[in-house]
Amino acid sequence: MMIKSLSVAPLTPPPPQSSTAPQKMAIPGSYGWPVIGPLSDRLQYFWFQGPVNFFKKRMEKYNSTVFRTNVPPAFPFFIGVNPNVVAVLDVKSFSHLFDMELVEKKNVLVGDFMPSVKFNGGLRVCAYLDTSETKHAQVKNLALDILARSSATWVSSMTTSLDTMWDSFDSTLSTGGSASYYLPLQQFLFTFLSRCLLGADTSASPEVEKSGTIMLDKWLALQLLPTISINILQPLEEIFLHSFSYPFWLVKSDYQKLANFVKNEAKEILQRAQNEFKLTEEEAIHNLLFILGFNAYGGFSLFLISLLSNLENQKNIHEELRKEVREKIAQDVLSFETVKQMELVNSFVYETLRLSPPVPQQFARARKDFELSSHDAIFDIKKGELLCGYQPLVMRDPKIFENPEDFVYDRFTKKKGGNELLNYLFWSNGPQSGTAGPSMANKQCAARDMVPMTAAVFLAYLFQRYDEIGISSGSITSLKKAK
Repeated sequence: MMIKSLSVAPLTPPPPQSSTAPQKMAIPGSYGWPVIGPLSDRLQYFWFQGPVNFFKKRMEKYNSTVFRTNVPPAFPFFIGVNPNVVAVLDVKSFSHLFDMELVEKKNVLVGDFMPSVKFNGGLRVCAYLDTSETKHAQVKNLALDILARSSATWVSSMTTSLDTMWDSFDSTLSTGGSASYYLPLQQFLFTFLSRCLLGADTSASPEVEKSGTIMLDKWLALQLLPTISINILQPLEEIFLHSFSYPFWLVKSDYQKLANFVKNEAKEILQRAQNEFKLTEEEAIHNLLFILGFNAYGGFSLFLISLLSNLENQKNIHEELRKEVREKIAQDVLSFETVKQMELVNSFVYETLRLSPPVPQQFARARKDFELSSHDAIFDIKKGELLCGYQPLVMRDPKIFENPEDFVYDRFTKKKGGNELLNYLFWSNGPQSGTAGPSMANKQCAARDMVPMTAAVFLAYLFQRYDEIGISSGSITSLKKAK
């Protein structure tokens, strides 16, 4: 049985300053000569310009937010990968990526390049499935069910793991010095997410408890390295990281240990996946591992680091955030209900998602010929063409967001029209606000609402626990407990 796609019409942003109606025009830009064009664009993207300037300079060159270009990976050893894309870089054009009547998402998670299915037990897991594929509905509904069931214990499980992490920071800082938060943050996430998403206790597997984060980091890195800009040591990065895809055997042993952990410790969810959602045990194991390791652990690792980095850069508003947290919690306990009332805390979270989305690029392939509209023009898209949106630029659309380059911590509060702006916040592969929300008929992140609420709990916990928080260059430098 084929699942009927839910049509999500492209959003209509506030009208541009000009009253002139958009006119149809040809898509500017080109792909260049075969081999030479993609290679040149790859070097510009990774080395000479970097992703942000790569797209920004082409927007300026063509005076258009929609244009043709190439994106990595490309030459020499990516056989069968077509780097040609149509870039869509304003909110109006970008919104077409989520209309499942117009586009499909089969095997385009990171563009035309797809890591070997061996990284996922030989299966195409949910992220690579289109909404028209029956298996997509089965796995997506399982994910939604897991989140719904775990919501009752999500915050209590999270705060238990947070207690462990911040007790460790308190102990380290009491002897002087500072403490890097990268590895402790990942350990916290792995323990907490395993408990909430799998019902699994990491201590049941000592090796996984000790090295699970390292295993996941390697597994993620080997899949994504051909598409990620590090720009630390060129040209070695280009030669060794971006010129070929990495083989699965480098992490085969680690992946099998993680899969065994899921099989042995997530028995209840695996049984439910088979009985209620008609998945095989193997399908359930590898999709659950992808949800845990790629979607949740990988996404939160990037997002919470951005959140802490913004706390470091916004020291002047700590007191305002702290005041709101303590007023709203008062004698109550920390919960989703209490953080929903924290307007500034939630706005801080949304602004972090706007400027630093965990997944910077979104791709979709045209399901049919259609007309794509930007703020300024209308373009013909042909069936099969690959669309590419670079969210850090899209979320700086000056026709939607005032002072788009600035971190405005209260941007999403009611007094600044934040409820309306949530219609244009696309970090989750769809708008943050809207009646449709994540479902089997679209590709929006199942945790669209859970992720920002979790980040709000993270912030509220900090300001409930501490009167002062010192952060610098990836380290916790000082902590003063609340009186």
